[in-house]
Amino acid sequence: MITIRRAGPAGLAAIFIFAGVVSALQSRSNGELTQHSGNGVNAALFSFIIGLLLLSVIAGSSGEIRAAITRIPTTVRDGSLAWWAIPAGVLGGVFIACASFAVAIVGVALFAVGAVVGQTATALLVDRLGIGPNGRTALSAARVISAVIAVIAVVVAASGSINAEGFSLAAVLAALLGGTATTIQQGLNGRITVASGHPLATTWLNFVFGTLGLMIGTAIGIVLLGDDLRVPTAGPWWMWLGGIFGCVFILTAAWAVPRYGVLVFTLATIAGQLTAALALDLLVPVGENRVEANLVAGVLLTFAAVGVGALRRRQPA
Repeated sequence: MITIRRAGPAGLAAIFIFAGVVSALQSRSNGELTQHSGNGVNAALFSFIIGLLLLSVIAGSSGEIRAAITRIPTTVRDGSLAWWAIPAGVLGGVFIACASFAVAIVGVALFAVGAVVGQTATALLVDRLGIGPNGRTALSAARVISAVIAVIAVVVAASGSINAEGFSLAAVLAALLGGTATTIQQGLNGRITVASGHPLATTWLNFVFGTLGLMIGTAIGIVLLGDDLRVPTAGPWWMWLGGIFGCVFILTAAWAVPRYGVLVFTLATIAGQLTAALALDLLVPVGENRVEANLVAGVLLTFAAVGVGALRRRQPA
């Protein structure tokens, strides 16, 4: 077990940079990988395999991390860690698959704004139900209003492209699902970190289950849907960095959620994610996607949702 100490503004800045910005970079690289592999699940699988290999090398070279990993089964047996928190990495695989599919169609920024609805609303529920390690948090008017503003932001952001040729309702729904999945994952990861004593042990476990889940999904697609597993031989080198970005994101979440709670972590992450997403769509757009005024307005509204949601401190229910 570890003692959790809440960090100050420097900690929030770290979440902004290492979770928010890295999340956007991860979505962008996986979106590019999807374009070259032809399948979002395949891209997510490649991303997770690379991340798992990197984390396994790190864990194998550290006795402290290995001890933390072996501590996890013990905490499940003694009841200090709920067994249903263990496969949290599967939800990470769901997020990456959704991002890989959606970003290749609608771009990073619109995906990020769509994911905000799932993230913000689910963060309220996760904190309220006590899924995270910090117990239950009472709903407040500010929290509910922030979720409503986030929904309005998505409508505004998508308004200019609903009738456009490149608009995809499936991609927007994938963004919502991805946001929901990753937020629940962070709450469960906070529990695992408190029990194991090391955020890298949580990150490694996430990639193990995420990789297994995506392998099963890939196998089902091949057998039942006629999909194929194609390893791309062309494309920019940075499209293979999604797994590394994913390691940084999950590691930051595993460290931050026990200290700040799911909602505060989510809000700080959203701020960094949207800032980076707009920059990426301006500098290295995916396909024909371009940043328009309505998308910028949606992002600004999302920042308003972040500000309102952070007005009040977490209080036990």
